[in-house]
Amino acid sequence: MCLAIPMKIIAIDGFNARCEAKGVERDVSLFIMQHEAVEIGDFVMVHVGYAIQKMTPQEARSTWELFDQMLGGVDTP
Repeated sequence: MCLAIPMKIIAIDGFNARCEAKGVERDVSLFIMQHEAVEIGDFVMVHVGYAIQKMTPQEARSTWELFDQMLGGVDTP
């Protein structure tokens, strides 16, 4: 199973972006999206360190709500 998570772009340097989700920041490659305009503040789906598509803030929020619901029933050690 593959999983991509929504993240917000907070900085861009060439084909690399610094993205944030739920207080966690990661460096993400924009190479796959090189023909699409992305800007600071945009939301992207991130899979194994690569931004694979843009999404609206509403789509990002809805996705995180679903993840939170799924994880709500998980016991952590």
